[in-house]
Amino acid sequence: MRVGAKSGKPWTRGQPVPREPSVEDGGAVDVLEITRSVRRADLKAVGEVRRALRELMRHRCRPDTAEVAELLITELVTNALVHTGQGAEVSATLDATRLRVEVRDYANRPPRPYVPSADDGTHGRGLVLVQALADAWGVDALVPGRGKVVWFELDGKADAGPA
Repeated sequence: MRVGAKSGKPWTRGQPVPREPSVEDGGAVDVLEITRSVRRADLKAVGEVRRALRELMRHRCRPDTAEVAELLITELVTNALVHTGQGAEVSATLDATRLRVEVRDYANRPPRPYVPSADDGTHGRGLVLVQALADAWGVDALVPGRGKVVWFELDGKADAGPA
């Protein structure tokens, strides 16, 4: 699978290419993006997506924010692959103030967060974690038959050093 900047510019794995600076609040802001297509049942790709996000956030976010982002993207991509039986499209955008991750799948049914019982083992906690750890999250329905986008946002302020 190809990992590349949303702008269409290719980049070597682990080295995201910043897009052209945009202007927000009167100043130039670097925006970094990654996109990834994940094939149906390709659970190995979950680790690749997580590593690409880690590299995107390296040197730009606090380590604890990066760890939370990796956990949440893992949960959303895994949910898309396991619960829809189809592939997914993943994108992450990081600017000076926030990280936004979107996972598009091709199933129309909305996800249902629930608190799992002790008998569920490690299953069923994904959306509960997203609810608890994300600064914002939601589900955007697409045109019927085209699926949905589950997204989350985290404070992505740059870090001057380790937390």
